[in-house]
Amino acid sequence: MMSLDGLQKNISNPVIPYVGTILGGIVPGELIVIHGNVPDDADRFQVDLQCGSSIKPRADVAFHFNPRFKWSGCIVCNTLEREKWGWEEITYDMPFEKGKPFEIVIMILKDKFQVSVNKKHLLLYNHRISLERIDTLGIYGKVQIKSIEFVSNSVQGAQPSSVGVTKINTENGEIPDGLQFGVPYVGKLVSALHPGCTVAIKGEVNKNPKSFTINLKSSDSKDIALHLNPRLKNKVFVRNSYLHDSWGEEEKEVTNFPFSPGMYFELIIFCDAHQFKVAVNGVHTLEYKHRFKQLEKINILEVTGDVQLLDVRSW
Repeated sequence: MMSLDGLQKNISNPVIPYVGTILGGIVPGELIVIHGNVPDDADRFQVDLQCGSSIKPRADVAFHFNPRFKWSGCIVCNTLEREKWGWEEITYDMPFEKGKPFEIVIMILKDKFQVSVNKKHLLLYNHRISLERIDTLGIYGKVQIKSIEFVSNSVQGAQPSSVGVTKINTENGEIPDGLQFGVPYVGKLVSALHPGCTVAIKGEVNKNPKSFTINLKSSDSKDIALHLNPRLKNKVFVRNSYLHDSWGEEEKEVTNFPFSPGMYFELIIFCDAHQFKVAVNGVHTLEYKHRFKQLEKINILEVTGDVQLLDVRSW
């Protein structure tokens, strides 16, 4: 018998198959976080964002996320409307392993779902059914679930707001709403860099990107204290500094390249006394030791390349 619950913000150890009402539905900016374990004998399981819980006729499924373990494994995503499946979107990158725990994070964005597994970006799925219709979460198949958590109004997808950054390259000071972050972007930090300072950038990588660049630089010289340059074609994340009219030695080491075409990201640069720390979508990505020591001269943020900018803040 399926358990039909009112889905609060946190559910522990639900019985599978699980069907629960999502109180208040889902809106852009929310995250669904699922912790569980794949049993040794798993052949497949699925997480379904449904429009109701009817079995006959079967409720529409806005987002069907279905890891399958036969052969080398794959993840099938689809939408069920009026009891008919649409076209399958298949991902052959398989982050789930039999006998191993997992964390699935489904980020709700206004035009798509963005899924990461075990803190690594996995896939994007464009909405085929409007978000307003989704009111039920279903989990079926061979899987053990430890917890389901709904994180509402996370920073993700929140309304862009330019609190904390003065835009300095606008033509006549008038900024039409939503266009204040055109690329190339140049903005002045609220206050110059200092230990304890944070810069937060929200954006979306273009669909067919080569690379993009984020620079923290000085307004009174050509010096660039921090040059971040993710190159998507070969998945290399270059860091460098431009001092005394020349580039230094590139740093490229990174455990996981965090960017993919079309994905939404929040990049946080934290400045401490000795280094910059960079996190992408909540996951620590790299550290970069200060080469430019006069932090108080760094007051400009520049963003260029194959990216749409949604929000920039510093504090």
